[in-house]
Amino acid sequence: MPFVYRLQKILDFRIRKKEEQLLVVQKAQQAVFEAEENIRKNNREILETKQNMRKADPMMYETYDKYLIHLWEKAEQLEQIRAEAQKVLDEEIRKLVLLEQAVKVLEKHKEKHKEAYIEEEKAAELKRYSELGVTRFFRQSQEKLEQEEADILKQLEAIDKSEGL
Repeated sequence: MPFVYRLQKILDFRIRKKEEQLLVVQKAQQAVFEAEENIRKNNREILETKQNMRKADPMMYETYDKYLIHLWEKAEQLEQIRAEAQKVLDEEIRKLVLLEQAVKVLEKHKEKHKEAYIEEEKAAELKRYSELGVTRFFRQSQEKLEQEEADILKQLEAIDKSEGL
């Protein structure tokens, strides 16, 4: 009879939850990546604006300054968004680690039970072989005794025939 783990449904459920959490973590990683990409774009925009400001007409300096202030404020907002996305990612990773631990616990439990099952099967098989061996030994002993009795009877008959002559 093959090994059947009694908690297999729970193990499957935990594996599904872990896989679902892995997808959530991937989405959170994507959100962090997008936030970092937005920060990089904003920083490039700041650098380009500074370079364009050097080449621009001095009358436009005030406009450039206002635009740079706007970009720096935007950079602060983007950094806050990235920090929040990172917090979410860290929390989701923590949840994933907990789910992975729960799965590993059940997998170890399953493995231990499987090993115990295999040991029980081996013990039962050895017992069957032992019983077969005992039965075979007993049968062979009986056959040997019967053969010896038959030989003795033949010898007695041979003796009786030789005396009867």
